[in-house]
Amino acid sequence: MADIFDAYALADAWDEMFVRPGEVRAAYEPVLAALQPIEPTELRFRADQMARAFTDRGVTYAFAGEERPWPLDLVPRILDALEWDLIQRGVAQRVRALEAYLADAYGHCRAFEDGVVPWRLLLSSAHFHRAAQGIEPPGGVRIHVAGIDLVRDEAGDFRVLEDNVRVPSGVSYVIENRRAMTRIFPSLFAEQHVVPVDGYAQRLLAALRAAAPDGAAADPRVVVLTPGPSNAAYFEHALLARLMGVQLVEGHDLVCRKNRVWMRTTRGEVPVHVVYRRLDDDFLDPLHFRPDSVIGCPGILSAAQAGTVTLANAVGNGIADDKLLYTYVPDLIRYYLSEEPILPNVESFRPDEPGQLDAVLDQIDQLVIKPVDGAGGQGIVIGPKADRETLERTREAVAADPRGWIAQRPVALSTSPTLAGERMAPRHIDLRPFAVNDGNDVWVLPGGLTRVALQEGNLIVNSSQGGGSKDTWVLAEGPTETPHPEPAATLPEVAPRQHGPDGNLTLVQEGAQQQ
Repeated sequence: MADIFDAYALADAWDEMFVRPGEVRAAYEPVLAALQPIEPTELRFRADQMARAFTDRGVTYAFAGEERPWPLDLVPRILDALEWDLIQRGVAQRVRALEAYLADAYGHCRAFEDGVVPWRLLLSSAHFHRAAQGIEPPGGVRIHVAGIDLVRDEAGDFRVLEDNVRVPSGVSYVIENRRAMTRIFPSLFAEQHVVPVDGYAQRLLAALRAAAPDGAAADPRVVVLTPGPSNAAYFEHALLARLMGVQLVEGHDLVCRKNRVWMRTTRGEVPVHVVYRRLDDDFLDPLHFRPDSVIGCPGILSAAQAGTVTLANAVGNGIADDKLLYTYVPDLIRYYLSEEPILPNVESFRPDEPGQLDAVLDQIDQLVIKPVDGAGGQGIVIGPKADRETLERTREAVAADPRGWIAQRPVALSTSPTLAGERMAPRHIDLRPFAVNDGNDVWVLPGGLTRVALQEGNLIVNSSQGGGSKDTWVLAEGPTETPHPEPAATLPEVAPRQHGPDGNLTLVQEGAQQQ
């Protein structure tokens, strides 16, 4: 019988499954025992079947202009209880510090007056919105949902790679990955005591309800605002709305009058108290931001300023996931929380500081260069792997706009066995835990999204760059509860729309047939 691990050779990085060739880490012993008897062709067949199931369920993503099934590898990523305790404490600490920074930056600006963070960092940020100045969100929460990207370095230590507190995405794939894996390895879950992830939607809904403005109804109405089906994350928007039992809306389903937000339904307009918005600030309100936006809701920011609706996440959060601000977060933790950082940053350099620009330019072939506003892995240059032309072009860009870039020491991201053809091969991975803040507690979803670079030696794990994913198992210290079914809910029906003869969308009367 062929062993799919026969040709597995450890890379020059921390391996999640193996201590050294032939010696498996204790947490992975049941997984290895379950996988080894499976013929390579059978494992490949199961992977292909899972991909077809994802396609049928609409669990897809766009890559190179093509819709593809979400790539889930059959080997899970496993974290024991002690590792997870460290991660969840570190992520919660980071979210609390970033919350304090946002309140300060849009309030009294103490950290700037005290010299912890330079004024130029705030005032030069493209995501600093004066319209958000003075807005006091209920419970003081601006980061209702956060995604904090972590990597494990060569020594096996977790480090924060970046913060995502604007519109973090990917949690739907955590849920779907778990559904798929429980069907493939049902007995393994019972043996391993894997902590379930199906409580996320209920936690999120509770946090959003807690964020309702003062004076809202006893049962505040929450909606999920999506840019529409053409958005790459639309599947996630629809899934979360369904799991929470709330309405999924687009901008033209909402209307603002006298600084209040209303939702159009077939039974008339109903008030909205909390908008979990899944579109960027620039497109949210054409009266305050981009006037050409057709996917937002005119006047919604004025309603937030008046305190009649809560926007989650808050407008202006982008100043906290500016990658240059990332380099100051350890100092912000000490300043606001009087604590030492639980999770360290990756060693980073600020080209905009005197003396550091020349050092970065001189060592550019030894560093990772990132645009401060980059997303999805775009614009990243890995110096040791870049050609001379790319390095020269990057050097010129950094010299011309030092504020627009940071530099980091390259980290050999940890590897995990990943199915490549019909054999296992090491591939680099990261981890995005998701945190939900209800104003009293920062809860971290057990596990998170493990992303994997599917190409050999690649360090870019983003799905938009061809990356895949793994189910992330957090092991409990004892038996866990069996996942429970999704909640059912009765929703007010958003007025259906059809295209009129002029091509514009028009409301359809209740009872009319939707085309």
